[in-house]
Amino acid sequence: MAIFPQTRTAFPPARTARRPALRYFGPNWYATVMGTSIVASAGAALPVHVPGLRAVCAAVWVLAALMLAAVLTARAGHWASHRDQARTHLLDPGVAPFYGCLSMALLAVGGAGMVVGKDVIGHRAALVLDVVLFTAGTLTGLLVAVAIPYLMMVRHRPEPGTASPVWLLPVVAPMVSAALGPLLVPELPAGQWREALLLACYAMFGLSLLATLVMLPLIFSRLVHQGPLPLMLTPTLFLVLGPLGQSTTAVNALADVAPGAIGAPYASAFGAFAVLYGVPVMGFALMWLALAGAMVVRALRGGMTFGMTWWGFTFPVGTCVTGAAGLARHTGLTAFTWLAVALYVLLVTAWAVAGVRTVRGLLSGALLAAPQGPAPVTARTR
Repeated sequence: MAIFPQTRTAFPPARTARRPALRYFGPNWYATVMGTSIVASAGAALPVHVPGLRAVCAAVWVLAALMLAAVLTARAGHWASHRDQARTHLLDPGVAPFYGCLSMALLAVGGAGMVVGKDVIGHRAALVLDVVLFTAGTLTGLLVAVAIPYLMMVRHRPEPGTASPVWLLPVVAPMVSAALGPLLVPELPAGQWREALLLACYAMFGLSLLATLVMLPLIFSRLVHQGPLPLMLTPTLFLVLGPLGQSTTAVNALADVAPGAIGAPYASAFGAFAVLYGVPVMGFALMWLALAGAMVVRALRGGMTFGMTWWGFTFPVGTCVTGAAGLARHTGLTAFTWLAVALYVLLVTAWAVAGVRTVRGLLSGALLAAPQGPAPVTARTR
């Protein structure tokens, strides 16, 4: 089953016969790349030493890089052979936000390459790869962060009470740039270049954070007044963890490189801000994790089966792992170390389950099949 509702439209047989397996291959498939990349980077970020873990993380990164190449190729084939369906996806308020996943997939693979991929391809090659993917991912993310909300306002115009955690995907992409940009700061010449990238990352942090704070009340209000999400969409509640964990990761990563990029008193202030911001936000993230987990248990008991939404259990949880690891690094508190380890166990478990079920769905063709039944009406188009 797809991660989002899709419309059904009749098309000439000659049109649909071209690469039919790609017709319903939507932008949500980038989530598989994101979820795999975060397993590698989060494992390397753990503040404990586990023998052999780094080598495993490097192998997972290679898998993520291959998945990125495969998904990019498939998406290119989708646009080449099924432009009508691609345009339908872009104009569907339930699908368009997933274009934010393209940016995050590029950024995640590039960032993980700088963390563990360099063990496989060398530092220089990893740096070149990250520069390319970071640049492409950041520009795409900034574009999507403006374009998708614009479409929501002028074309999608969702009905009141239909807010979804999926809406966060376009605006959280710049936060991923803010969290991974610090990997490139030390690679730049000292002075203006480093300071410019550092402050640009803080600007993207603010862009994403404020946009998230605008949307979160809409999502909570929808849940309170309209009730739980449909069973198959329940895992998307975990998407709320994305901006929370990623913003905590960002402020800690930026604090790490600030002393070499900007002078006093700002460098020390950024270090203090990492703790003063990160600890309360991590507390809210844990509260939301418990709430979302309870809703997932309810959905499972109600008959929820596997769908691509289950990849929502991976990347957002991974950002909480890196966020907790950053707090452990800056506070020295053992509790954050064990929190990061516990969340990583949850991440790996979720990734393994989602990965195995996705492979089964691909082999059976179920995940590439046309959606069954009429698509729900989710927005006004006029």
